[in-house]
Amino acid sequence: MRAFPVRLPSGVRYWTVLDDGLVVLAEADAFLRQVRFGRDGSELTSRSYAGGIALFLRWCARTGRHWHVGVEQLGLFITWLRHAGPAASGVDVASGGQVLAGPGVEPVRGARRINGVLAAVRGLVTHAVTTGQAPGRLMPLIYELADERDLPVQARGDDDGRMVWRMRARHRLHEPEPLVDRASDAEIVALLRACRSARDRLVVLLLARAGLRRGELCGLRRSDVHLLLDSRLLGCEVERAHVHVVRRDNPNGAWAKSRRQRWVPLDFLVVQAFDGYEFERLAVPRAGESDFLLVNLFREPVGAAMRPDAINELMSACSRRAGLRRAVRPHQLRHAFGSNLADAGSGLDEIAELLGHAAMSSSQVYLHPDPTRLRDAIDRVPSPRELAGPAR
Repeated sequence: MRAFPVRLPSGVRYWTVLDDGLVVLAEADAFLRQVRFGRDGSELTSRSYAGGIALFLRWCARTGRHWHVGVEQLGLFITWLRHAGPAASGVDVASGGQVLAGPGVEPVRGARRINGVLAAVRGLVTHAVTTGQAPGRLMPLIYELADERDLPVQARGDDDGRMVWRMRARHRLHEPEPLVDRASDAEIVALLRACRSARDRLVVLLLARAGLRRGELCGLRRSDVHLLLDSRLLGCEVERAHVHVVRRDNPNGAWAKSRRQRWVPLDFLVVQAFDGYEFERLAVPRAGESDFLLVNLFREPVGAAMRPDAINELMSACSRRAGLRRAVRPHQLRHAFGSNLADAGSGLDEIAELLGHAAMSSSQVYLHPDPTRLRDAIDRVPSPRELAGPAR
């Protein structure tokens, strides 16, 4: 069992699951097409779900279980996920691969990864039951279900139909509270100094000063950038410099995670970087043929839109030239933007809107102060002697 990419004649891609004979698994493929096209999910979402479903079906096949039976024994599957390394859970496994579990043995997968796999399995089961490809008895095995018998008599429906709804997932591991792995301000300054072009400096600033995801950044079109004080002539009611983040299917694989379009204000530093990049781009005639904001200027194919992977390569190269102890990732610059907003006193709703979070709970991680701020808070508390006044 393996996840496999599928490219449709239109050029749109999604991921599916193949068995050992390289045959598409119908139930998994139907669900993954629903995720990609029915829910307007991204290719990366279908890839993540396909990988989780492939792991589950691989476990079922190697333990001699039909996947319906595997749903009944998800506790064993969770144990396998925790401790089955590549030698036992990979696609190409030598016979006799062992799963080592016990005291002192470090798990090979964390709680967050396992919960992601379980979410994919629950989605597969729910879709299969809904479409009649699996028996309905599987639903109570993955969700705690409730029906109208749990409601007061006055709230129950008619006798003609029975109302049933899901309560919560039965299988979910506790995830430790995540810490924000942000780039420090010193690292951001070092990255800017290590940039060799105006385009690269613009990339760093849009990540660190506008909080864009790399997919959003590479998907920007020149028409998305409004740098005027009044953009009403362009048909935009937003005042001053800003950039619009719009979800599109892009040929370079860039994808905006959020379905909802948003705009992000730009400060003076970013506007200055745009000016420098525009002059640099004008010096490359082939770059003028593309409507994408960020294009290749120094390597072939010149003028083609930058791919999201190129952003990672740029950050790694700049980190190396700056002599940093670690390679700063694009998302760490986004985390720095969110953390700086929180440190400056921005509200949770403001942080969520600027970062494009669908739920404000996703932005709460930035509200946790760092240890330096906690120490400063203690130091600001006056001592009892100061509160008591001079001794008599």
